[in-house]
Amino acid sequence: MPTASYDFGLIGLGVMGRNFILNVANNGFTTFGQDLDVQKVSALLEEGGNLQKVNASTDIKTFVQALSKPRKIMLLVPAGKIVDTVIENLIPLLDKDDIIIDSGNSFFTDTDRREGYLAEKGIHFFGAGVSGGAKGARLGPSIMPGGNKEAYQHVKPIFEAVAAKYNREPCVAYLGPKSAGNYVKMVHNGIEYGLMQLTSEMYDLLKSGGDFTNNELHSTFSKWNKGRLQSFLVQITADIFAQDDDLGEGKLVDKILDKAKQKGTGKWTSQNAMDLGIPTPSIDIAVSMREISALKNERIQAEKLYQQPNVTILPKEKLEELAEQALYFSFIITYAQGLHQLVVASKEYGYALKIAEIAKIWRAGCIIRAGLLADISDAFATDKELPNLLLSPAFVEKVQGTVSATRELVAYGAENGIPLPGLSNSLTYFDAYTSSRLPLNLIQAQRDYFGSHTYERLDREGVFHTEWEK
Repeated sequence: MPTASYDFGLIGLGVMGRNFILNVANNGFTTFGQDLDVQKVSALLEEGGNLQKVNASTDIKTFVQALSKPRKIMLLVPAGKIVDTVIENLIPLLDKDDIIIDSGNSFFTDTDRREGYLAEKGIHFFGAGVSGGAKGARLGPSIMPGGNKEAYQHVKPIFEAVAAKYNREPCVAYLGPKSAGNYVKMVHNGIEYGLMQLTSEMYDLLKSGGDFTNNELHSTFSKWNKGRLQSFLVQITADIFAQDDDLGEGKLVDKILDKAKQKGTGKWTSQNAMDLGIPTPSIDIAVSMREISALKNERIQAEKLYQQPNVTILPKEKLEELAEQALYFSFIITYAQGLHQLVVASKEYGYALKIAEIAKIWRAGCIIRAGLLADISDAFATDKELPNLLLSPAFVEKVQGTVSATRELVAYGAENGIPLPGLSNSLTYFDAYTSSRLPLNLIQAQRDYFGSHTYERLDREGVFHTEWEK
């Protein structure tokens, strides 16, 4: 039986869990893992190499007894009932002030429920989003924890050691009480959906509208990644176009089925934004496009039924320039929507989020890391009450300088039957958000006409109803 001396415990030794626990061990902390799968336990022990630093067991009692107090236990298991099952198995074995950290993509209301339930038993519960994939877990992810602030001090040295670093600053910060961490990770993933959709649209635009080869696409995205579009997603997109197909000739990207799956976090972001009354159309359409992509057989039938426009091929240099501007514009809009949601949710749920700090911990390690986030962090640091990135004076010129290219490409896509829903939704959001007057006065009149829902007026205070002439 191991002595109770290990600094950190982790349940769930899949690829993410194994990489994360090895990251902790490499940064000077002793670790103990647990999984019911013997092979996963053996794989960790083999890779860990030194039982004094990295140990593991299939037995949960042995696991708990091996940890020093207060015990710090991270769960990297699938979200949902499995998390509750693991918690119930742990409760009889834990002591007051022990800490459980759920680092799966749990829905934020589940985290609130679990935190309240465990608080009654004297156990601290954290929801901590971890972004960066398997490689990030091993080399340094972005970590988004939320829960009891005092209890976080026990976890802080470990998280700061293992997190990605940006200019030597760890990409982790205590975000707020209750489910603040899981909520921020959820919105992070919603933004991720939007950025991925937009990147795929630029790929389609260059390929369909400019006859770009995969080598040219690789060169274009590589060049973009050296400029203002520098980001993880643009970088890996460039890499993808260079990947040969090991099972045949040509590039692998051309052999991959055009059906994208989803795990639900993007949908949760959209649903919750609607609950809060916050518009996030660039994220919403990204979710919808994955759903449309799943209708492959119907899309094949529909293409045969309807005549498609003949695509007018544009000069490569011009199209590349327009696409770079439009992608930059729509990236800004997508970040603006997600961060606006965080601003409102922070007040609604009592998180007291610091948006500038969130943008800072996203600068490295996570999937949506990008050079643009440094400017975003500065904007919210300059104005801590900033409701929307588009209201920051520092972003006016960035947006004004790219919106005309976006208009040109949205029109071009419509004329040529190239679907650009993320780009067009970003443009429509911008046009609506920057319009002092919208035609919703008519909708208010319609609602009052058929349902006596009343309306407000521009010229006087109060609520009014009209008996409309039939």
